[in-house]
This record gives sequence, structure tokens and C-alpha cells, in this order.
Amino acid sequence: MTPAINLLLKHGIAHRVLSYHHDPAADSYGSEAVQQLGLDPAQVFKTLLASTEKHELLVAIVPVSGTLDLKALAEAAGCRKCGMAPVEQAQRATGYLVGGISPLGQKKTLRTFLDASAQALPTVHVSAGRRGLEVALAPADLLQLTHGAVAPIGKPR
Repeated sequence: MTPAINLLLKHGIAHRVLSYHHDPAADSYGSEAVQQLGLDPAQVFKTLLASTEKHELLVAIVPVSGTLDLKALAEAAGCRKCGMAPVEQAQRATGYLVGGISPLGQKKTLRTFLDASAQALPTVHVSAGRRGLEVALAPADLLQLTHGAVAPIGKPR
């Protein structure tokens, strides 16, 4: 069990855990999950960490089929600009390894933003806290557990 799954169980949130064999040579963790599990890329979301000009870490959850719009994230967070957080800082703050960072059950409570595209979906898939492990849940439940906000932070590739 991961902290993410434990959090879901603790709160009685309906979810489904999916697993696959992770290939360490995979180019993209999100694309690997889509391919291995046969999922719609618009429903699989990656968890990214960004840092503001004041060094506040932010969690951004966007579809793997697109990219994070750092300007839109900065606007949603009410700051001037954002950049991607260094890997070591992201891992230290969340307690997860890159490629398995879940928006759920992180070590520190960070402001979280979910891309607005998730609102149209009945279910989203996010990392369950380990490479090769995904969890499916309702976007509203994800927002509730992360105390997140919805914002148009994703952009198509």
C-alpha cells in the first residue's frame, strides 16, 4: 500500500487501482501508463511540481496528452511566474519518486491545481504513488482530498 491508497481507504473514497510492469527505459511515465493499461490519454493525468518566484511549491495535475502551461499556473496561483521544481525538491516535499508522484498522500500539504479538462470526465487516473501503479477516481474526490482548485493549466501538445 502507498500513502495515496491509504488516504483513499481512510476516507472511504470509491477508487480502482490499476498496475502494470514499469519499464525503466520508458521515455514517459504517463505515456507508458496509457499504453500499458489501454487508457484514454485525456483521462490519465500527470502530477508535476512547480516553484513560484517566492519558492512556494505548487502541485499541477494535467493530462498526459498535453503539457503544463506555467503562465496559466502562475495566474491561477496568484503569482508572477512559475518554473518547474527541481527533481530532488519535488521528491523531498512529496515523499514520492519522480514517475510515481501522486497528488494524494504527499508528505507536505501543497497548493494543488487540477486542469479544468478533468471536470468533463467521470473518472481520472493519477499515480497511486509508485511507478507502474495508477488509481482511478472521480475528479471531485481528487479535489476534495487535495483541497485543490480547478484551473485551465494544461495545454495541448
